[in-house]
Amino acid sequence: MCPRDDCACGQASISVSPPAVHRCPMAEDSGFTDVGPSEDPPGVRNGFPPPPPPAAYRCTLTPELVAKAREELQEKPEWRLRDVQALRDMVLKEQPRLSTRLDDAFLLRFLRARKFDYDRALQLLLNYHASRRLWPEVFRDLRPSAVRHVLGSGFLTVLPRPDPQGRFILCLQPGKWKPSDYPFVDNVRAIYLTLEKLIQPEETQVNGIVILTDYNGVGLSQASNLGPFLAKKVVGILQDGFPIRIKAVNIINEPRIFKGIFAIIKPFLKEKMAERYILHGSDLNSLHRSIPRSVLPEEYGGVSGRLDSSVWARTLLDSEEEFVVAFCQPDPLESLAIPDSVLFEGELSSTQCEDSYRGVRSQLYYCY
Repeated sequence: MCPRDDCACGQASISVSPPAVHRCPMAEDSGFTDVGPSEDPPGVRNGFPPPPPPAAYRCTLTPELVAKAREELQEKPEWRLRDVQALRDMVLKEQPRLSTRLDDAFLLRFLRARKFDYDRALQLLLNYHASRRLWPEVFRDLRPSAVRHVLGSGFLTVLPRPDPQGRFILCLQPGKWKPSDYPFVDNVRAIYLTLEKLIQPEETQVNGIVILTDYNGVGLSQASNLGPFLAKKVVGILQDGFPIRIKAVNIINEPRIFKGIFAIIKPFLKEKMAERYILHGSDLNSLHRSIPRSVLPEEYGGVSGRLDSSVWARTLLDSEEEFVVAFCQPDPLESLAIPDSVLFEGELSSTQCEDSYRGVRSQLYYCY
């Protein structure tokens, strides 16, 4: 049985040995092309040894979270390992050369993010890996030390205490970013590393996260850097390429220019996600109705001390080795030609994006 005394998973803990490394020629109807994998010596992939096998899966959910997962995610403890095996079998059968982890804990992230719908979980897994090819500027040499300057700027942090629903709060302060210091893509790299760290605990996989974005200090110099192509990529990865549940996006201190910023982002948001955006302006009482004062820092009318981004920065920097293993390896889809349509549904054409951006830019200057 599960070794945790407080776990209600009701199942045995098993170890799944990771299969041999694979690469993936996507299904023919998805538009993927297999250009032919190269042969590596046993135990070596393009000169890199494989990462160590993951530890055996251990259920860490409390009885309350087991019940929540059953109600909200259709996760049945008695069927959990069967569902994981079903997704594993789909990967091995439909994408036999995909280089990916296949252990229980990893696959559960994708099943939970898609409410145990096998097909949608598999597509999310493919998108997760395909994003590395589609946006190499983000994923090349992705490690905390490479974004130390972002972590030190105060652009992002995670508040030390979760909210009453058990959701950790990712706090973003885009006004801290100066375009003359470094490109916006470095902010995206830091956000992605943060999400990778946050999604590791099973509690976050069930509860999801909340985003709090403070637009104080954001002006035309920051806003004009966010064009539709960049917005499409960021939103596409968050919505369709990462196994995390974003339950709310709270916006505070938004300036007049935010109307133009949101006009860039909104076309790429699914209806359900767009409904989760909450605009508070400078009304802290409104913010406190969404996030209680008990978990907020003093800067936002809370009682949880001063906002300190250094603690989260140190958490990421101390995790350097695990990110090197995860991201500083050969591309899992390096031998494939992957179309952009893998990640983004209903995307605008390049001409539509440019036309849209012209209109938005004039709107940004007008608002400013």
